[in-house]
Amino acid sequence: MFPFSKKKPLLSSAEQEQVVACIREAESRTTGELRVFVESKCNKADAMGRAVELFEKLGMTATEKRNAVLVYLATEDRKYAIAGDKEIYERAGGAAFWQAAAEKLKGHLQAGEVATGLANCVKELGNAMASHFPYDPAITRNELPDEIVFGK
Repeated sequence: MFPFSKKKPLLSSAEQEQVVACIREAESRTTGELRVFVESKCNKADAMGRAVELFEKLGMTATEKRNAVLVYLATEDRKYAIAGDKEIYERAGGAAFWQAAAEKLKGHLQAGEVATGLANCVKELGNAMASHFPYDPAITRNELPDEIVFGK
């Protein structure tokens, strides 16, 4: 389904920098936090279950406004999910918004456009976060690291 290759890295250094730049740009307009987690295998039957597990493990439930978002990919298992904390999930439009964002990501992944898909997904999620949780200098800035997290 998704053209992930075992022979070359999923994302080149330049592509990783592109995605991280999108994370930083998105976070500059919001009090929210965005993270991207990539691993080879999903240790859950359901990618969303793994995303929620990682969301908690990465400390994303501890953000001040409960408005963090995680984009999750399991390359070998060809699974993906987008998990949003309680406040951003509800304010962005509930299940309909999140399903639409996941479908757009899926389209890019199926076309082999992993970096573009992640970058566009981060931009879309960032726009929703900025709309519902705009930048506020009184809020602690950058509560979580911006880099892509690579699991096993």
